[in-house]
Amino acid sequence: MTVFTQIINGDIPGRFVYEDDEVVAFLTIAPLSPGHTLVVPRAEIDHWQAIDSGTFAKVTAVAQRVGQAIERAFDAPRVGMIIAGLEVPHLHVHVFAAHSLSDFDFGSVDTDPSAESLDDAQRRIKEALASM
Repeated sequence: MTVFTQIINGDIPGRFVYEDDEVVAFLTIAPLSPGHTLVVPRAEIDHWQAIDSGTFAKVTAVAQRVGQAIERAFDAPRVGMIIAGLEVPHLHVHVFAAHSLSDFDFGSVDTDPSAESLDDAQRRIKEALASM
């Protein structure tokens, strides 16, 4: 069972901004920028090439909607989307505010964000989603 499945199942706490029967979106604990969200299928699928096209379309549609919310919530000029696939063997799409190319550098993640900053980001994204 992956750490993402444990988060999805409620065994590990997560700051969710979106949930449906197929896909969830929650904040990462190591953000590239405030509001950095992971969009994850509920099914444990390791490689993005192995996902069925319908579920992949749903994942990307949710990522797009979350990206629009992040753009609004953080007044971001761009929103990045990356499938890295190296950290956890469970497909996940990174969606994050981007102000420059340096915002795409996973070597510069915040490894110790405050609980308050994560709570604020969750609130802002959920409010933006609700207003869309």
